[in-house]
Amino acid sequence: MNRRPGRPVGRTGGKDDRTPMAELPDRFLDRAARKRAERYWARAARLAEGLAPEALRGLRGRARALSRDLDRVLHVAEGRLAQPLAGAPIEAPLGTDWTWRPEIWSGPLRPHGLAPAAARANFGAELTVFHDCPLGEISLRQTRNTRAEHVAPYGLRLDVLRFGGSFLSLVLDLPEAAVQGLRLRHVVRLAGVIEAERPVEIYARLNVRHGPNTEQIVRGLPAGPGKGTGPVAAEFDLAYTKMNEKRVDRAWLDLIVDGPACNEIVFRDLTLGRRPRSDL
Repeated sequence: MNRRPGRPVGRTGGKDDRTPMAELPDRFLDRAARKRAERYWARAARLAEGLAPEALRGLRGRARALSRDLDRVLHVAEGRLAQPLAGAPIEAPLGTDWTWRPEIWSGPLRPHGLAPAAARANFGAELTVFHDCPLGEISLRQTRNTRAEHVAPYGLRLDVLRFGGSFLSLVLDLPEAAVQGLRLRHVVRLAGVIEAERPVEIYARLNVRHGPNTEQIVRGLPAGPGKGTGPVAAEFDLAYTKMNEKRVDRAWLDLIVDGPACNEIVFRDLTLGRRPRSDL
C-alpha cells in the first residue's frame, strides 16, 4: 500500500505518541477491545480452578505478561499523580548528562513493605537488603511523603530494633543507562534527604564493574538529630579509579548503615546523576 507523500508515519490524530502531551486513542474499536479483554479475564478467573495443568500453564504465562505491563502503568500513573510537586524534578549541576530517581522514591510498590526483612530480600525490582542479623527485627516500608518541602512522592523507612549482626546494607542496582558512555572523567553525584531518630553513620559505596574487576568509592552520609538531618550529598570522582572504560557493564550503590540498632531511618528522597568533569 502506497502512502501519501508527506504523511507522517506512526501518528494518530496528528499527534506524535512520543510527545509529552500524547494521548492514547479512545475510539469505538479500542473500547470494544477493552471490553472483550475484560470479559476474557473475568471468565478465566472463574474457570482457573478447574483447568487442566497444561491449559493453566498457558493462562499463567499470558497473565504474567499482562501483569508486568499493568504494574508498570499503575506505578507510573500513581507516582506521577501523587507527586507533591509537578514532575518531581531532580536538581542537578550544570552539564549533568544522566539523572535517576529509583522506583522506591518515584512510585508505589506492591507489597509496600518487608517485615521482617530477610537477608538478601528484594524490595521491588531495584533494591536488595543484605544483613547477617538472626533476630528478624529489621523492617522496610515505603512511606508517603506529605510535607510541602518533599519533592519525591514516596520515601523509604528502615526500622531496626535489636541488631545481632555485623553488617546491614541496602543495595540499589543502577539502570543500564548509568553505565552507557561512562568515562573516567565522569563525576557521579548522590543526593538525598535522610532523617533518623538517633545519630547514625551511613556510608554510600559506588561499585562499578568492568570485566572481572570492580572499582569502589566510599563516601559518608551523616544522618540523625543535630548531625546532618535533611539534605545530604556525596560525589564519586571516577578519575581516582582504574576503571577500564571499554569494559564497564554494571554499577550498583551500597547504603551501609553502621550501628543500626534501635533506630528508625527514613530516606525521604534519593537521586543519582553524573556529569563530565570540567577540563583544566
